[in-house]
Amino acid sequence: MKNVVIFGAPGSGKGTQSDKMIEKYGFGHISTGDVLRSEIKNGTELGKTAKDFIDKGQLIPDELMIDILASVYDGFGKEHKGVIFDGFPRTIPQAEALKKMLSKRGHRVAAMIELDVPEDELMKRLLLRGQQSGRSDDNEETIKKRLNVYHNQTSPLIEWYKGEGIHHHIAGMGELERIFGDVCKVIDSL
Repeated sequence: MKNVVIFGAPGSGKGTQSDKMIEKYGFGHISTGDVLRSEIKNGTELGKTAKDFIDKGQLIPDELMIDILASVYDGFGKEHKGVIFDGFPRTIPQAEALKKMLSKRGHRVAAMIELDVPEDELMKRLLLRGQQSGRSDDNEETIKKRLNVYHNQTSPLIEWYKGEGIHHHIAGMGELERIFGDVCKVIDSL
């Protein structure tokens, strides 16, 4: 089983690369953003709580996210090929909680793939995505907050995963197929 954390700042291409991995490898996919947007769209209590955090550019509380992830992960069944964790973990305590949750099931994260994109390019990509999709969190003020949260709270995970011996850095700029080829090299080596 090849559980993978796909990692990078908002707009780094995590969703695009995840879609390509799902198609090629048949992995399950847990995008915390998609799960939360679904809850918000459906007007659930979790969705209302999550929306308050998201609208302020803040992270969802860890306990809440782990419970959601465990439920979605278990929904893939025992014989899946692997799961891509997209948008989680975002902090070291979340990484530790994910490791513990998977360990209880006899599983682990096999690789953390970091997509590295310069901040000016991230801003361009996110503003364009906001124009195309109408996502309310893709406006300049919220994007700046999200990138600030990423740099302050999330980027320390790079060192944590290096310490776990499973960090893989990929330059996230340039030809889409070249980036995906680099991702495949990591997965094929597991």
